[in-house]
Amino acid sequence: MTNTKFVTGYEAACAIPDGATVAVGGFCGFGSPDEVLQGMRERFERTGSPQNITLFKGVSVGDKGERGVSRIALEGLVGKVICAHVGLEPPLARMIEEDRCLAYLLPLGTITELYRAAASHRPGVMTGTGLETFADPRVEGSKANRRTAEEGGDIVSLMTLDGEECLYYPAMPIHVAVIRGTTADRQGNVSMEREALQSDQFEAAAAAHNSGGIVIVQVERIVDGPLDPQKVVLHHFMVDYIVQAAPEHHLQGFDTPEFRPELTGEVRRGTGVSGGIPPMPLNDRKVCGRRAVLELRENDIINLGIGMPDSVAAVAAEEGIADRFTLSIESGVLGGVPLSGLGLGASRYPEAIYKMADVLNLYDGGCLDMAVLGLAEMDGHGNVNVSSFGGRVTGPGGFIDIAQHTKTVLFVGTFTAGGLRTSYDGGKLTILQEGRSVKFRRQVEQITFSGNYAVRTDKRILAITERAVFRLTEQGLELIEIAPGVDLERDILAHMEFTPIISPDLKEMDPRIFRDGPMGLTL
Repeated sequence: MTNTKFVTGYEAACAIPDGATVAVGGFCGFGSPDEVLQGMRERFERTGSPQNITLFKGVSVGDKGERGVSRIALEGLVGKVICAHVGLEPPLARMIEEDRCLAYLLPLGTITELYRAAASHRPGVMTGTGLETFADPRVEGSKANRRTAEEGGDIVSLMTLDGEECLYYPAMPIHVAVIRGTTADRQGNVSMEREALQSDQFEAAAAAHNSGGIVIVQVERIVDGPLDPQKVVLHHFMVDYIVQAAPEHHLQGFDTPEFRPELTGEVRRGTGVSGGIPPMPLNDRKVCGRRAVLELRENDIINLGIGMPDSVAAVAAEEGIADRFTLSIESGVLGGVPLSGLGLGASRYPEAIYKMADVLNLYDGGCLDMAVLGLAEMDGHGNVNVSSFGGRVTGPGGFIDIAQHTKTVLFVGTFTAGGLRTSYDGGKLTILQEGRSVKFRRQVEQITFSGNYAVRTDKRILAITERAVFRLTEQGLELIEIAPGVDLERDILAHMEFTPIISPDLKEMDPRIFRDGPMGLTL
């Protein structure tokens, strides 16, 4: 027997009450329940309901356009946002930036733990993740705009437990979960065999069900026979509504309109020499990726962040060493060669696909040997900002969870931004046009990573650019390498808002980094 109802996306949206806390699953371009999200938009435009919901989610679920969560980013529909990232949802980001809703941006691991707290009826989440960053109530308390700072109240408090500081987030009920799977049987059991990742579907569903709420699951197909029990991710007792989506609203991913079995493990191939990735041209991205690869060690577990860090996977594949270590993504995917852009979160030929919450628990416990993350702004104390710039809000995603708890962190990015043009000839770097924006700032706009915390907890921190490499010391940021062909005063110090420590052993970066052809790395 089952109470699961099979309905349209619009009919499912009609079950969402005004003022509900609505959890939406997905990760970047994958797992978006677009049929239901479109139903929510259509119902709101016709009837004005559901109104004033609290949108609760992990990272962005979108394509930088109108799909995904952007479909419901409407004033009046969304009254409050609690999430980790909005960088792929421009309409939602604008609502936050223009103070048209309340908004709190939390570390991704805290979001998944709040799901688990709601499901298990715990009073809240106590965590060290986010101490001394903008999530800390002594800094910004996760408040994402002026309106929230003035009207929103506190979502986090500072506590001391056994002499150790921690952040405390009270649990909150989840009234509705809107998630997706692949296949449902007639009882309402759901499997996810054609999804590139599982992300937070189970946690969101458990939180909503045990809060006395409803669970809406969008699927690609409905079958008559029972599903293989080992493939069932959601048993029907947790599922209230099943929505079979139109194909255009159930793409494997926004960047993968055609189903790619190598993303799900349905077909296997070793990463071998190239992992299917063509060699990158010799440019700033490749130079930064190459310098980062020199830090890798065999059998390391490594996380790659958004943007330039994905060059590490391409360089490792070109060098034929991509199978000598394990690349991990906070989406839950381990092994293989990670995708980039809207494909972030999935890997070609993964070795394992964990749940996102489980991987983030491992991260918080220090399972990563190394992380390679983006470098947007950095100051002389080693603080890094990747979450807010000039009123433009993106959020931390999993950045804080990864950076704060990893033994070695490499921040990679160009030395300046906005119009930088370079050339590489004869193994040397030539700067043809300097970037307009300084990235090594006197003070970062927002602290997404605390240099002081990193020093105090004995982390190894490097900042890698196309022309210089820095390391974080107790005294501050120290310049340890410069690229062949650049001038220290003209090309480096003149474009920093502070003067770094200059290492007495300042040396030239490995010349192989700046030449065409493989570097001949073997680890």
